[in-house]
Amino acid sequence: MSGGAGETKLVNFAMANKARRKIINFLAEGDKNFEEIGEIVGGRKFDFHLKILQDAGLIELEKETVKISEYGKNFLKGKKDIGIEGVKDLSQAKPVEIAEVRQLLPCIADASKFRVIANMSPPLGGILKIIEPIFPRANYSDIKSSLMVKKGEIITTIYGNGKVVMRMVKNEDEAKEELEILKKTINEAIKKGITPPPREKIKVELMDIYKYLPQTNCGKCGEQGCYSFAIRLMAGQVILEKCMPLKEPDYATNQERLRFLSAYI
Repeated sequence: MSGGAGETKLVNFAMANKARRKIINFLAEGDKNFEEIGEIVGGRKFDFHLKILQDAGLIELEKETVKISEYGKNFLKGKKDIGIEGVKDLSQAKPVEIAEVRQLLPCIADASKFRVIANMSPPLGGILKIIEPIFPRANYSDIKSSLMVKKGEIITTIYGNGKVVMRMVKNEDEAKEELEILKKTINEAIKKGITPPPREKIKVELMDIYKYLPQTNCGKCGEQGCYSFAIRLMAGQVILEKCMPLKEPDYATNQERLRFLSAYI
């Protein structure tokens, strides 16, 4: 593989799944047959996972034998190197507190939901970039000095100056509960003093989203068509779960790919 942007997305998508990471590490020990692979992933959908790993160029299939490719070996070696060098020191950071919610306003994207503004003290500044990997769905912006964290419909933006904006919450009580969880997650990382290595950044384009949507233009999501849905998904104005056809078995692969990509929007 050449390592282009499209191929990088395929590889990162393949390795975002726990079962597939288990398979690739198992294959690092040597070639395996289908039965052995089935055993380590519980015999469920292992052929589905093998197809995705093969598409990403990480494994090779020969009759009933599965082996890791040279590209896969190099990929694993690179990840091990990153894991050693990428650990960050948080030992100098101080635990944070979040002040009472200062504002409760209608959410621009959905009038039935709210956005709140709070304050984090002390401000985390550059620490925000270091703690990005502790959240499953988060993106740090150098330009804005902010960390955006997604959790279901809720989108929280933490700024380096201590300002915290949370959108798409049901009410003030939910906002306070989520802010408490946020504080606890950050303080646990500070207490440990280290975070996982930074995740590779992936730039997601509109067409990356659109091509994996069903493209039936059924309107069940409330949008005029799949392209309109893709635009609003990129803007954070709708959630993936609103696409009903994606829940059908025929779209299982598409749904998993979209869940992976939407984490980087």
